[in-house]
Amino acid sequence: MLQRDGLFRRREETLPRSPSAAPQPAPPAQSSAPSSPSQASTLARPAVEKPVEKPVEKPVDQPGERKEARLTVGPEIKMKGAEITDCDTLVVEGRVEASMDSRVIQIAEHGVFVGKVGIDVAEIRGRFEGELTVRKQLVIHATGKVTGKVRYGKLSIEEGGELSGDVGALSTSDALSRNRPATTAKPLAGLV
Repeated sequence: MLQRDGLFRRREETLPRSPSAAPQPAPPAQSSAPSSPSQASTLARPAVEKPVEKPVEKPVDQPGERKEARLTVGPEIKMKGAEITDCDTLVVEGRVEASMDSRVIQIAEHGVFVGKVGIDVAEIRGRFEGELTVRKQLVIHATGKVTGKVRYGKLSIEEGGELSGDVGALSTSDALSRNRPATTAKPLAGLV
């Protein structure tokens, strides 16, 4: 172990060699020599094995189970002339001109949505213009502004929020009889 530094030598190495004897290679060392006294003390300790980390197992999707489909239109992005389908949650941070029938729409403070929407839950912090049918709950925050033909199941408007146009509540039968795509996604906690 300490042969490399020449501190300790084998007995054979201290005896004079005959000129005809070929040099024998030293056996491989088990560990390198310590370069400082602190390393020598750590080498004397038994090695501690590090636990092997198991890879994180992702849950296996059950047949027929569908993950939430989420679309985020980021700031400075404009999306025009689209029909948004099979989207459980749409987050609008930019500008969207489209039609949509889904579960949840969230319009950020600087986001704008123009078009026709059939939705379960709408949370508006930005601007909505057009036809909005909210089957369960419409939440307009203080920075939110909704204009157009608006129908809702339940309504919540923070102080400062604006709602204008042809506004009316949905009857229970209207909310249940609306055609909407079949989804198996779970409702959002806290908003329903």
